[in-house]
Amino acid sequence: MQKATQPTLYFIGVTTQSSSIMKVFPKWAEALGLKDTVIKGIDLPLHAPKEQYREVIDFLKNDPLSMGALVTTHKIDLYNSAKDMFDYIDPYAEELSEVSCLSKKDGKFCAHAKDPISSGLALENFVPDNFWKDRGGQVLLLGAGGSSLAMSIYFGQDKWGDNVPSKVIIANRSTPRLDSAKEHLKRVADRINLTCKHGPTPADNDKIIADLPPYSLIVNATGLGKDAPGSPTTDAVNYPENSLVWEINYRGELLFMHQALAQKESKKLHVEDGWIYFIHGWTQVISEVFHIPIEGEILDKLSEIAKQ
Repeated sequence: MQKATQPTLYFIGVTTQSSSIMKVFPKWAEALGLKDTVIKGIDLPLHAPKEQYREVIDFLKNDPLSMGALVTTHKIDLYNSAKDMFDYIDPYAEELSEVSCLSKKDGKFCAHAKDPISSGLALENFVPDNFWKDRGGQVLLLGAGGSSLAMSIYFGQDKWGDNVPSKVIIANRSTPRLDSAKEHLKRVADRINLTCKHGPTPADNDKIIADLPPYSLIVNATGLGKDAPGSPTTDAVNYPENSLVWEINYRGELLFMHQALAQKESKKLHVEDGWIYFIHGWTQVISEVFHIPIEGEILDKLSEIAKQ
């Protein structure tokens, strides 16, 4: 981390140089009129020491041309390590105890959790209208990290009325994260049928998936297949018919997605990758960091640029 010499947006992750955003952002910056603005990656190991997170936050907060950042993988750890260093924490970040976006406004260093918004926009891109009300399926979120908590909050919004999943299940291989998820989602559990299950191995997750009814949604929110090799399921996984399978990653080996694609025809599955989530995740952060609205025609233009 060196003092920025021009307006800089940071990407805090694990393997940031592999991300498409490194090639896409300069084109987006030009389209948005963000003259001379650049992007830089900050790679940290999974569950890095608290001191490393605080060092990153101290640098970003006090470097004038460091405009803000998108945070992936480290959302919960970074928040827990440095929450006392933020001047403003938005309601989603406070509720989730995670941060996915860092910005500056009116002299304040701000923490935001954008995933309830960006994951919701991505879900609305492929989940049919009134899907839950008409079909009665369940949602299985594999992984108890920030993305799963954000999606649970999305499903638990009052605005959906009775168009909510019959059950939302969060499965995770370690129990401390499940305990933390239960604590953060107490309010959501009053709105939807929410349960947590221990899935220590891919074979255990296979069993959970086998018990789901048709027309369910199964999401890989573990990071396996991108940040680490493997999949939260085995090749023997047996998907319920007419279900939606969402791999929220768009790069990496994506073994989970390929396992689902092998059953796409026989089980009549809709298999979705993480590309639209990638678009909404980044545009929500860029909009916050640079204080510019990105929606409608501008959003469509940026999406087309990213595909080139």
